[in-house]
Amino acid sequence: MISKIQPADRLSLVQEYYFSRKLKEVAQMNAEGKDIISLAIGSPDMPPSQQTIDKLCEVAHQPNAHGYQPTQGTPELREAMAGFYKRWYNVDLDAKSELLPLIGSKEGILHVTLAFVNPGDEVLVPNPGYPTYTSLSKILGAKIVNYDLREDNGWQPDFDELEKMDLSRVKLMWTNYPNMPTGGRAQRATYERLVKFAQEHGIVVVNDNPYSFILSEEHLSILQVPGAKDCCIEFNSMSKSHNMPGWRVGLCASNAQFIQWILKVQSNIESGTFRGIQLAAAEAYKNDEAWHREFNIETYARRRQWAEQIMDVLGCTYDKNQVGMFLWGKIPADIQNVEDLTERVLHEARVFITPGFIFGSNGERYIRISLCAKEEKIQQALERIKKII
Repeated sequence: MISKIQPADRLSLVQEYYFSRKLKEVAQMNAEGKDIISLAIGSPDMPPSQQTIDKLCEVAHQPNAHGYQPTQGTPELREAMAGFYKRWYNVDLDAKSELLPLIGSKEGILHVTLAFVNPGDEVLVPNPGYPTYTSLSKILGAKIVNYDLREDNGWQPDFDELEKMDLSRVKLMWTNYPNMPTGGRAQRATYERLVKFAQEHGIVVVNDNPYSFILSEEHLSILQVPGAKDCCIEFNSMSKSHNMPGWRVGLCASNAQFIQWILKVQSNIESGTFRGIQLAAAEAYKNDEAWHREFNIETYARRRQWAEQIMDVLGCTYDKNQVGMFLWGKIPADIQNVEDLTERVLHEARVFITPGFIFGSNGERYIRISLCAKEEKIQQALERIKKII
């Protein structure tokens, strides 16, 4: 009977997420006693602030805190999100109508695509870029149109190339600054060009902005640009900047009409997350500058020094000005295939690093090292890799 049942055709358009597949292999190697050091995933290994944890515990003990919650989030959480944007980005957002909590950017990509894109419409996706921009668009029947990000252009969009494209069927453009995987910095000039591009072509630009606190003294948002709110959506997340990846708390911000359309989709798919998580997240948004400096700049800066030494040992070149919680490096010319290098490092040095091809063809000559491991683990990885080179 089972053999007669076939999956939906859309599953043939995508593969299981690379890290989902690869982590199974790594888990098996660990089960065999190989003690793999993972420098692959961008999952912060540090805890949230103490007041965040205290608030979660406090609310969890309240008998009336465990019921269903509103899809659009509690008023306390939305007000905290608006306060966060005002405090750090100097962007004014109406907490009631211009913000919507999410359980992560993957969910946001799904909801925004469902709200704005019909099957057959086109979406602009960066190459290299977050693989989910491509996979979810394919699942939902959108046509992918890649636009190039290149090292010689600081991993910024080439607007001359974009203007030469046929944009008549493009509904959405995905952007991500500070950029993952390349570490390319957010730039006010890029944001201004993106807003102008969106206005001129009737395209909704969605900027995914979870990394603006990591190794960055300057906190930029596309919504700082006048007129951006009318044609842009911004995602933000607590996963990276607040050490809360497992909590699944993020947001999208835009004009009230766009938010209402996204909520229309979201409310038919899910209910709001646990009240304790929402109120604790609201508390986390109050983290002070000293907390952010310690956890988002100083800690990652120390780790980055060791990651750079790994790149040096592997013969890779990299931009010291890149930001975010990864280090992106170009492999030596004499290495034929990036996966030859990453597989050798995995199986001989027992260190898991990410091959850049998973982010698109423009990443085929690059590797990515995560800074989400204790300094001593990164040092240990360095010593292991030295022994095989």
